[in-house]
Amino acid sequence: MSDISYTSSRSADVAQQRAPSRLGDVVFGGLARLAAIVTLLLLGGIIVSLIIASMPTIQKFGLGFLWQSEWDPNSDIYGALVPIYGTIVTSVIALVIAVPVSFGIALFLTELSPVWLRRPLGIAIELLAAIPSIVYGMWGLLVFAPIFAEYFQKPIGRLFKDVWVLGPLTAGPPIGIGILAAGVILAIMIIPYIASVMRDVFEVTPVLLKESAYGIGCTTWEVMWKVVLPYTKTGVIGGVMLGLGRALGETMAVTFVIGNTNLLDSVSLFAPGNSITSALANEFAEAQPGLHTSALMELGLILFVITFIVLTISKLLLLRLEKGEGKK
Repeated sequence: MSDISYTSSRSADVAQQRAPSRLGDVVFGGLARLAAIVTLLLLGGIIVSLIIASMPTIQKFGLGFLWQSEWDPNSDIYGALVPIYGTIVTSVIALVIAVPVSFGIALFLTELSPVWLRRPLGIAIELLAAIPSIVYGMWGLLVFAPIFAEYFQKPIGRLFKDVWVLGPLTAGPPIGIGILAAGVILAIMIIPYIASVMRDVFEVTPVLLKESAYGIGCTTWEVMWKVVLPYTKTGVIGGVMLGLGRALGETMAVTFVIGNTNLLDSVSLFAPGNSITSALANEFAEAQPGLHTSALMELGLILFVITFIVLTISKLLLLRLEKGEGKK
């Protein structure tokens, strides 16, 4: 009988001890749900406000706004083709340059670097991400652009002048600023992000897998290409998408070096252009209420849609890779 009473009192003590933890779980769960709901409400509010603010332009120009290249606030004629083209092309150029360089940096840090150099070099790369974008822009305009024009644009323009495809892409005066220059500056800016993510995911690859590959005679490149990359592909793609998102949304650095010209009279990568973020930064403060402001808001909506499409494509790609891995 005493054992039964002792057990009952013990159960009551345990229940009293658990009560506060249950209350904490309820409070924590409620706060977590509230945070999720607030996030969704903010996202929905941004989308709705952008759509409402863009309605005057949508009603007047319709889908023609997307492929109209003329942008003339004095005549209330607006087209988003030039900013869209500049945004996409500069981001693609940045990825083409940054991804291989970032892979090389991550490969060196995880497989080839001496131990004494690994940490200082990793910290130095991470510090590049902390440099303000306006500093990149000023450096690009005052230092990079003159060097780029003299030692890259001039010789490349002469070399490919009469080449069928490359000639039009490298035509134009060597002024140092333009689509390609903006893409290069963007690449320099996103390399720290992609390289840091790649390095971190490469480091979590089990040593047993790499040592087994080395044991059967694989080279460092074969280990990275056939063992490490397949094992870490999800993280690598995530790092690339992080860099792409950074490139799509960059404003100040691009504004300094892209040229800020709403003209699309050639496909030359040396020609000045514009981007969505640069157009917003340059014109929003001086935009008059009406179509001008509405056009800028629609540019913001278009950038939002582009980012959403990129995110969706990356998720679908990851799902496809996971399904393919499951079939194996």
